[in-house]
Parts: sequence; C-alpha cells; structure tokens
Amino acid sequence: MTLEVLSTGVAGNYNGALQVMTAEFQVPSPLVPTRENYFVRYCKQHGEGIWAVVDVSLDNLRPTSVSRCRRRPSGCLIQELPNGYSKVTWVEHVEVDDRSVHNIYKPLVNSGLAFGAKRWVATLDRQCERLASVMANSIAAGDVGVISSPKGRKSMLKLAERMLMSFCSGVGASTAHTWTTLSGSGADDVRVMTRKSMDDPGRPPGIVLSAATSFWLPVPPKTVFDFLRDENSRSEWDILSNGGLVQEMAHIANGRDPGNSVSLLRVNSANSSQSNMLILQESCSDSTGSFVVYAPVDIIAMNVVLSGGDPDYVALLPSGFAILPDGPENNNNIIKNNNNNDEGGSGGPDVGNGGSLLTVAFQILVDSVPTAKLSLGSVATVNSLIKCTVERIKGAVSCDGA
Repeated sequence: MTLEVLSTGVAGNYNGALQVMTAEFQVPSPLVPTRENYFVRYCKQHGEGIWAVVDVSLDNLRPTSVSRCRRRPSGCLIQELPNGYSKVTWVEHVEVDDRSVHNIYKPLVNSGLAFGAKRWVATLDRQCERLASVMANSIAAGDVGVISSPKGRKSMLKLAERMLMSFCSGVGASTAHTWTTLSGSGADDVRVMTRKSMDDPGRPPGIVLSAATSFWLPVPPKTVFDFLRDENSRSEWDILSNGGLVQEMAHIANGRDPGNSVSLLRVNSANSSQSNMLILQESCSDSTGSFVVYAPVDIIAMNVVLSGGDPDYVALLPSGFAILPDGPENNNNIIKNNNNNDEGGSGGPDVGNGGSLLTVAFQILVDSVPTAKLSLGSVATVNSLIKCTVERIKGAVSCDGA
C-alpha cells in the first residue's frame, strides 16, 4: 500500500518515481507469521529497455516499532527482450527473526520458497498469465461451458481474484484486515478469527468466522491439488454439499497449466434451499504452491457477472485450500542441517521429502446481525466442520496415494 508519493517520476512513465510504502508478505498458513515492512520504493530506467525497481527499509525510522523483519535493499531488474518478452532478475534480501515459524514450515521458509525471490518471480509469472486471460478477445466457443464473452470473462476473473485475496486475508492474521483471533495455538489446533461485516457490498452483513488449520500430508502437492480441484471427488471431502452431485457449468482457462482455471459449479442437492446457489471456484498453481478456493454465489448475481456486470456487488465468503511443498526438492541434506533434525510437532517427516503442507480454511456467516454476540456454539460448529474436513481429506488422499 502506498502511503506517500515523494516523486511521480518523468511524465508518462515511472522513471525516477519514489514512494513510501507498507507491505505484508504472507505464507498461507496460520503457522507462519506475516512479515510486515515499511520501505521506500524507487524506480529507475537504466538505458533503453532496462528498468530497476528497488526497495529499501524504513523500519528503523518508525517510533516504538518492534519489527521481526527488516527489508534490506531488494527488488528486480527488468530487461526488455524481443517478441514482447521480459527478462526479470529478482533479489530478495531481508533481515528476519523466524523463531516463531512452526517446525513443519521451517524447511520451506529456510529454502527461500516461502518468502524468497523464486516465489515472487513465480507469482509475477502467474499474474502475467492472469492478465493475458483477462485481455484475451478471441476465445473459441466450441467447447461446452467455455465463457467466450470478453466482458463476462473479465467480470468473472475480477470476482475470482477478489475471492482469492479475501481467502488469503482470512488465513494470515493480517493487520491490514480487521480480524480478531479467538483461539488456536500449535499444529493440531484450529485458529479461529472473527470480524463484523457491515456496509460492504462484497460481503454478506453479519458476524463472520474464519477458521484455519495446517498439517502435513505424505502425498505430493500435485496429487493433493488435482484431488481437491476435481468436481468428481468433491463429495469425498465437502460436507456442506450434502453428498450431492457436483457439475461444472462454465469455466475459464486461466494459464498454461490445465489446473489453472475459474469454474462455476452446480451442486445437485436434495436440499431445496440450495437450489439457487452455485459455487465459484478458482484453482491455480505455480512452482511454489497451489490454491483451490471457492465460495457459494447467488445464481441471479452470477448471471449479472456473466453478462459483464459489476462483480464488486456479489457477496462472497471464500473457503478452500493452500497446498505447499514441504521443502525444496533434492535438498534433503541441506534442509536437515538447517533444522537440527527437528521433526515438527504434528507427526510430520524430517522434511523436504516430497510431501505436502496443506492449509484448510473456512469463512462462514454465523449471524446475519453485525451487532449480535458471538456464541460459543458457533465456534464449536466451525471447529467441528474443519476438523471433519481434514480427516476426510487425509483418508481420501492416503487411499488414492497408496
């Protein structure tokens, strides 16, 4: 977030632009603290087709600031290449106290895959794919369910992006979002947070609970990702679909990987109260991790979106999964040395042996009156829901991977 613009740079581009900014860097898990930074960002053009974007920490200028993380000079060099390509060189240089990272995540954090340059380059690559999908104007409408209308695609992708951002804010205890933590400590616990939603057209009004937990699975991340994004296996873990048949009604390809897509799903449930509800789902994957995020949506509101209407007025409460590798590949010796043979408090392996770190998170409206008091029964229900979902996933992927 930009706090102050010290210089706008040369008219028409960012050459010489200088901005004071704050940023939160997150790993999608309640077991890894968010890194918060206060820094100045400088943009400079070095010759024809070469740009530098550099961040330098201002954390030591903050009065009463007790920062666990300080951003040393970091940033990227962007070089223009022929045929519309760019070469990006990224440097991530931070001074950080990571003692509060849980043991099962330490190999991932120590390897640089969690907060390092590899992750941000992979994120940049994914965002470029996303923008290409948004801007695509010539989509063949041959396949059943493909959304070919440019306006409809743009609105649906914008809605899916908001859903994904809202999901991440509910997993990490972000200071930029007004969540209040209720309970949860240690790998086997569920962290529950609450917020009151008022005057926000993008969220249903009332009291919202966000529950998140992370654990290790002895199954490769791609196997977990493919299982969770497949509508045919949804009934194996989704308690709220009541065992109904889930069918994909429409989808948008959202990148080179076939797993990167935004889908609109219908649950054919015996429960008549769900007949007007659809499920918006985004699945996305890159070399550093994957997400499968979904939210119930009103069928009338989605018809407006598919017609190119404003998606900001669609009320969403996202739930879903973040799937990360348990450490870098083929680096087991390095990982073990970094972690002094810690085994993690959740029955996980020594680390980095091809398993997955899975975060499960739900956001649920427990009372439609924002001023109501939160009941302990609501917290217990959400805890039970997430723990039951975790057990179902463990059972299903263990059988599939056997």
